[in-house]
Amino acid sequence: MTGMVEEIIVNGEGHILGRLASIVAKRLLNGERITILNADKVVVSGDRKMVIESYKLLFEVGTLRSPYKQGIRRPRSPENIVRRTIRGMLPISKPKGRSAFRRLKVFTGIPPEYVDKVNKMIKIEDALATRLGRKYATLAEIAIQLGWKPKSQVGWRK
Repeated sequence: MTGMVEEIIVNGEGHILGRLASIVAKRLLNGERITILNADKVVVSGDRKMVIESYKLLFEVGTLRSPYKQGIRRPRSPENIVRRTIRGMLPISKPKGRSAFRRLKVFTGIPPEYVDKVNKMIKIEDALATRLGRKYATLAEIAIQLGWKPKSQVGWRK
C-alpha cells in the first residue's frame, strides 16, 4: 500500500448489523479505511423483544474463575456494539487483523467533523434492511435497554 487510502464513509441507517459487519470486515482486510456514521440506526433482524432479551442474556454469563462476579465487560453503546461485531469477524490475534481494526471508525449520529462530508456517504446495497418489514430493532433501542444514555442526555463528547 503506497500513499493515503481514501476514507469510505458509510451511512449505517437501515443496514442489518451482521451483513454490514461482514462486508466492512472484508473491506478492512483489503486495506480500506472505513467510517460508519449513524451507528444507532443500524438494525438487528428479529422480533424486538427477543433481540433485546438475547443481548441481556450476555450480561448473565460468568467466568469459570469467578462465576459469581459478573466480570465480562459487554458493549452497551451502539458504536461499541458495531465495533465489537466487526472485531469478531477479523483475525484480531494476527497483525493483519489488528491493523485492519485500527482503520475502522464508528460514530453514533454525525459528528461535527463529518457534517461537510454528508454528500459522500454511501449505503451498502447488500446489507440494507429493505425486506425485513417491521421485525427488527435498532441498536439505539437495544442500547437504551442495556443501560446506554444517548448523547441528547449526556452532551457531545469532545
